[in-house]
Amino acid sequence: MGTEDYTFPEGAEELHRRHHTVEAPQPQPFLKSLQYSLKETLFPDDPFRQFKNQNASRKVVLGLKYFLPIFEWAPRYNFKFFKSDLIAGITIASLAIPQGISYAKLANLPPILGLYSSFVPPLVYAVLGSSRDLAVGTVAVASLLTGAMLSKEVDAEKDPKLYLHLAFTATFFAGVLEASLGIFRLGFIVDFLSHATIVGFMGGAATVVSLQQLKGIFGLKHFTDATDVISVMRSVFSQTHQWRWESGVLGCGFLFFLLSTRYFSTKKPKFFWVAAMAPLTSVILGSLLVYFTHAERHGVQVIGNLKKGLNPLSGSDLIFTSPYMATAVKTGLITGIIALAEGIAVGRSFAMFKNYNIDGNKEMIAFGMMNIVGSFTSCYLTTGPFSRSAVNYNAGCKTAVSNIVMAIAVMITLLFLTPLFYYTPLVVLSAIIISAMLGLIDYQAAIHLWKVDKFDFLVCMSAYVGVVFGSVEIGLVVAVAISIARLLLFVSRPKTAVKGNIPNSMIYRNTEQYPSSRTVPGLLILEIDAPIYFANASYLRERIIRWIDEEEDRVKQSGESSLQYIILDMSAVGNIDTSGISMMEEIKKVIDRRALKLVLANPKGEVVKKLTRSNFIGDHLGKEWMFLTVGEAVEACSFMLHTFKNEPASTKEPWNNV
Repeated sequence: MGTEDYTFPEGAEELHRRHHTVEAPQPQPFLKSLQYSLKETLFPDDPFRQFKNQNASRKVVLGLKYFLPIFEWAPRYNFKFFKSDLIAGITIASLAIPQGISYAKLANLPPILGLYSSFVPPLVYAVLGSSRDLAVGTVAVASLLTGAMLSKEVDAEKDPKLYLHLAFTATFFAGVLEASLGIFRLGFIVDFLSHATIVGFMGGAATVVSLQQLKGIFGLKHFTDATDVISVMRSVFSQTHQWRWESGVLGCGFLFFLLSTRYFSTKKPKFFWVAAMAPLTSVILGSLLVYFTHAERHGVQVIGNLKKGLNPLSGSDLIFTSPYMATAVKTGLITGIIALAEGIAVGRSFAMFKNYNIDGNKEMIAFGMMNIVGSFTSCYLTTGPFSRSAVNYNAGCKTAVSNIVMAIAVMITLLFLTPLFYYTPLVVLSAIIISAMLGLIDYQAAIHLWKVDKFDFLVCMSAYVGVVFGSVEIGLVVAVAISIARLLLFVSRPKTAVKGNIPNSMIYRNTEQYPSSRTVPGLLILEIDAPIYFANASYLRERIIRWIDEEEDRVKQSGESSLQYIILDMSAVGNIDTSGISMMEEIKKVIDRRALKLVLANPKGEVVKKLTRSNFIGDHLGKEWMFLTVGEAVEACSFMLHTFKNEPASTKEPWNNV
């Protein structure tokens, strides 16, 4: 029957006028659509907005401020800011010097590299970085990872020169990766390291690092290169005859001192400087103790000579040939991602406390450039460690000048003070590392994950167990694999639900979430909570058919009105591909065979556009069976049910094609 021959029932035209037509978006040229998609994907913050309607000279100034953030805050800098930055810089320098030496030993590198890495990279970050609170330096986890991965290929004791060159090369590739992610705005790759993954990974790495320091605490000269807890404990307890009680007493004493000062500063935040100065105080006291008691003659190992002078150039030391280049690339990529994730997370945390924003892509470029420059100036991997940044924040820093002050303090140390570290006992460095690592085992965060999301807790514990009982690489791979599997599970198994009417309203909600909601007789309202792609099309087809089967069985058992209409709420379906369109066609055929009618509610513009181009709407559904809201769809279908009580839905003519 044609529409022109059809007599519309009483009230249909009035009902039609109250309803809104679902419109397809205006077609756009391909290049314009591609440009829009790329902009939304790579430039969600629209960084070029500030350049609009500006003259050439103004654009140059804005460009300098954008790419070199120092030009943004330097014109407003004043003496009041400098006083705060000076205090903060000196404070973090007192922490950076002993930590730098300690972490270099953790990476099986000469201790002096820890000081080199606290001199040049902070200067680069002060120019390129956008965080006011981040304090740049080496970190324990990246140091451990560097040492563990490079030691598999080269023995640091047998061939220290090659090992050192590989460390510089790995740092170079880490910097290239970080800068590339920022330049090409691909920072979302780092987001695959979820919060749960980082909590578990950091906790596991901190546990492994702490256990490895038993070598220094007991004064052992030979120790396993493996990082798993079983190998470490076997190495410790198989050498009980070589334990040095002098070293053990000294280590436990300084560890107690460091933990006590940290506890005191936690309880009394105004005295944050007590915990910040404790590592340097330990180094000074330990050195004096060894010097006056000649403890180095009784089994207490000391640092020895540290080369005086600024960073030597190392560009010619980079290795770009086989067979070691692959190892350097692999180490650089993995450590670079870890360092990047930690640095950005720390920067964002402190930016949130001070109510300002940092640009993640700028931070990636800044981290990348400081590691590239660092690899040419005898530095190894650096980022923004939490402990040092927390001290910087608590010390009242105002800008990145605190990093410059720290770098100057380290420079003075390199030029004049390195001989003073000759008698520094290694056991004190071990105590400093253990004290810092215990703060990274965030058991409260793990408990929170258990309460909020059990799957996130599983990811967290997988990372922790993988690191502690396998290796740092295994733990990272396992955690990322589980996170990606969860992501794929979300994509391939989207949520679907039956919606019902909230009494005395036109609102329709999930019947499980709102038990008071009521289903509408003769109608099945289904919500699809994700875009429809090839990965979930088959699942959605089976799940929708199952919902229909269950509803028909329920209607038969309850004796209610027979099912007539299937309304799909498409509000959350942002896109659909060709597999999804094929699925919709199959669903339409299944529904037609059962003498039911398919209705779409609130389909998005991209979905309507593709369904129109594929002729699904014109040849299969009909534009009259699309509605702007679930309420309008229910009202129209209910009207048809009451008008044609004895006819199946599939035989009813379009009611609103007026």
